[in-house]
Amino acid sequence: MSFVDKQVRRVDVLIVGGGPVGLLIAFQLAKFGHSRFIAIIEKHPKSSQDQYGRAITLYPRSSEILDQLGLADELAQECFACRNTVCYDKDGKEVAGRGWNFLEHMKDTQWDFALVLRQKYQEEIFRRSLKELGVDLEAPVELIQVHVDESVSQGGYKITAVSKNSITGEEETIMCKYLVGADGGRSFVRRTLDIPFDGSTTEDKWVRIDGIIETNMPKPRVYGSIESPTHGNVLWAALDHGATRIGFAFTAERQNAYPELNEAAAVAEAIESVKPFSLQFKQVDWFTVYSVGQRVARKFFTKDCVILAGDASHTHSSGAAQGMNTGIHDASNLGWKLSMALDGLAPSSLLNTYESERLPNVQKLINYDKDISRLMTMQLPIGWKGDANADPNEILGKVMEEASTFTSGLSIAFDLNVLNVMGSFESSSKPAPVSPGQRGPDVQLQKPGTREATRLHKEAPNNARFHVVVFAGEPDYTSTSLKSFSDSLESSKVFSNARLPISWLTIPANSAPSAFELLGIMPFGKVFYDEKQTAHNRYGVDIKRGGVMVLRPDGWVGTSTSLRDGAVVELEVYFKSVLLINS
Repeated sequence: MSFVDKQVRRVDVLIVGGGPVGLLIAFQLAKFGHSRFIAIIEKHPKSSQDQYGRAITLYPRSSEILDQLGLADELAQECFACRNTVCYDKDGKEVAGRGWNFLEHMKDTQWDFALVLRQKYQEEIFRRSLKELGVDLEAPVELIQVHVDESVSQGGYKITAVSKNSITGEEETIMCKYLVGADGGRSFVRRTLDIPFDGSTTEDKWVRIDGIIETNMPKPRVYGSIESPTHGNVLWAALDHGATRIGFAFTAERQNAYPELNEAAAVAEAIESVKPFSLQFKQVDWFTVYSVGQRVARKFFTKDCVILAGDASHTHSSGAAQGMNTGIHDASNLGWKLSMALDGLAPSSLLNTYESERLPNVQKLINYDKDISRLMTMQLPIGWKGDANADPNEILGKVMEEASTFTSGLSIAFDLNVLNVMGSFESSSKPAPVSPGQRGPDVQLQKPGTREATRLHKEAPNNARFHVVVFAGEPDYTSTSLKSFSDSLESSKVFSNARLPISWLTIPANSAPSAFELLGIMPFGKVFYDEKQTAHNRYGVDIKRGGVMVLRPDGWVGTSTSLRDGAVVELEVYFKSVLLINS
């Protein structure tokens, strides 16, 4: 609980960093009932942080994650929804299938577009939503000292931190059970805990500049690329509020032409980078020049109480526009686990799965980013075994297409572990379209009575609860199995515990005036119809057999069972291994 006692404040969780990742972790904890037990601090005054620029693009899985947290609709109100791309060669001719072309083929999701909204606006929405839950971002407040008392058991106040208000100079001691470092690539939390940041920074430099522009480029309001012989694979991105971002490689040769890279120099280079098209800036909102590199923290979770997320745990180029997306995946994976551990609903060991699930995916991104960042600067990947004279632009298009489902986030998956368990379910399709550890696809459903259209992600939001989805199939075939499952569930001592963070949904492959009459039993939780059987097909469920899918709070599939005798026992075993259940 947060309170002041002898100048010491005690909170369950102290979050350091007021960017998107820190805000989303704080938002989740507040949403899940911890608003009085957390604090979030940011060393920069928000007036300086609320500049334009920085991250701009959310891919479909990130939008789905935010949708299940109730945040995506507001982002969509302000965004530039980009579904179209273009690629021009050095002569200004369109080249099909290159550059960002994969954005036009992101399917199997309601959010089938790049949601382009500058970080400034995203953070405003996140801060406002957090404030509505009773938590204010404390800024400018800097963390200046951390001590971990390893004699205190996990779940106790292991951490003593000292913060300093940059305006008043006042210092405050904060004791907490968990410390989350979401404080960027130069993370104080990571450095003060001596966590190695493995990787390297290259000599390559890139420039990004945003503003209101005029151009004769035929298709300016798209996600585009220009294959420049002098500035690499140039990014052209239509932004929110009518703005545009230009991004390009800034070679050592071109750097030598400027005593310093000021706004005038950035504009001049941007104009050169998009030739043969014309470019005029009517207004410059923001620009930056930065070195390209890839680094990964050796530990994401250490001393049973310190957690790194976002750029504090991994950095890479902006070549594939993955920075904020990767951070959102970190926040989503961590939030519900931390909440359950704090509430005593799950063992604190559940937090170990944060690193084991996120680190392999981060490493996969890093490896991909190393190739793409070199290709964007007209260099072939290190260790390239193909044609030494290959066109980097052509190879770039192939690499981005091959990685498209990973880039979109829709194919990001986790290895089998205590949360992701192969069950008895046998898919009607081979290979199975959905397996434990993979994203649970969003599917169209109908509400009973009104037959209003809805979606599974809307009906299974991230509220720090598991969702057990009973695909009831066609009751003419599955009624006996449904009755047996219902009887077993009713007699289960495990599932009679109302405190368990588990919700139920029933999805029959048919519809009727009465769900009870259709099923022959009372539905398990809320019922939604799958009259066209698209949901059953997408999850690989045979309508003559049915099946049960367990969705984790973050929307990935935890396990799946057949709709048969023993299914309830199988679910009991799964939840006993994940949650703290006394029975």
